[in-house]
Amino acid sequence: MTSDSINILLIEDNLAEARLLQEFLKDGSFKEFNLVHVKRLSEALDAIGENISIPCLYNIILLDLTLPDSQGLESLKPLMARAPCLPIVVLTNINDEQLAIEAVRKGAQDYLVKRQINSQLLVRSLRYAIERKQYLETLRALNQSLKSRVEERTAQLVEAKEVNQFKSEFVSILSHDIRNPLNAILLAAGFLKNSDDNLSDDKKLAHYQMIRSAIKSMSLLLDEASFIGKADSGNLNCELIGIDLIDFCNAIVKEIRLTASQKNIDIIFNFKGNSNEFLGDEKLLHHILINLLGNAVKYSPSNSQIIFDLIFQKLAIIFRIKDSGIGIPVTEQEQLFEPFHRASNVGKIAGTGLGLAIVKKCVDAHGGEITLQSQEGIGSTFTVTLPVIN
Repeated sequence: MTSDSINILLIEDNLAEARLLQEFLKDGSFKEFNLVHVKRLSEALDAIGENISIPCLYNIILLDLTLPDSQGLESLKPLMARAPCLPIVVLTNINDEQLAIEAVRKGAQDYLVKRQINSQLLVRSLRYAIERKQYLETLRALNQSLKSRVEERTAQLVEAKEVNQFKSEFVSILSHDIRNPLNAILLAAGFLKNSDDNLSDDKKLAHYQMIRSAIKSMSLLLDEASFIGKADSGNLNCELIGIDLIDFCNAIVKEIRLTASQKNIDIIFNFKGNSNEFLGDEKLLHHILINLLGNAVKYSPSNSQIIFDLIFQKLAIIFRIKDSGIGIPVTEQEQLFEPFHRASNVGKIAGTGLGLAIVKKCVDAHGGEITLQSQEGIGSTFTVTLPVIN
């Protein structure tokens, strides 16, 4: 093997298919390559070696999912543990899009159906797989570098152990949560590039929607993280203006009903007391109510009700939002307003864990307080009390 060639480890128990792949590489005018063929997963692990600190001899792995000593996507785990930096392209006889998506989620860079492979497709897949893996590894290294720099700087500025731990976890979780939509974008883009001629218009639209959804998720996550960072650095300004709270709350309810209608959830808005113009920050109030009402809708069952009360008092304004959702375990309620903390009973319900942390920052900026009453399986009531400023 030479340093200028592409060294490919092919794990395939069918000798005829292995020879065909080698011919495809020759016909595809691929740059100089060395193909090492093994028939079993155990032989591949031996070829890679056990010491992950030693640079691997190979640039990429072609993996058949049907091997004598391993079946399906379970083959990925030991290979990735032994060679975490090596890109893997999966080979299979089954044209199954869900299997392809699952393979990429588990770490593969691409997915090829054997009967559809030709010289051009194989060479392109290998090239893109290597490029994507290098990009992800660069991103991982940058994330690690960023994490290290944050930890070093935090250690210089703050000696408190809890703050150091929080900063480290914040960067680590943020990097992890960004990687998921990034992988979805790479997967959908790969399908569109490699299989554009074979995809129906509906399939193409679905992949474009996946990309848009992933970008929206990344944008929301970065916006929320930026908001938390601004608040923690003392740069969250509370710009007071006169607000008609009844009109303001009605507009918020109208906005959130677009989402609530998808679950047939009824939002009942009540107000009582003498209505006076309230001095507050419109943007921060929007963050408070949108997050609380959004969570109430997200964690409530279909065909249920959410009660939203606005109470005018002489010295304070009270917002109370009551739902009949999944509730919050008592032991976790104290940590609920910490960034990235999510209750253990949320299951597969999507979320960043930043919404309530943002609510708490906005309430604090107004000099107010937020309280919670919740019972798991029964529902939750959030009460925000803001002082009236004359």
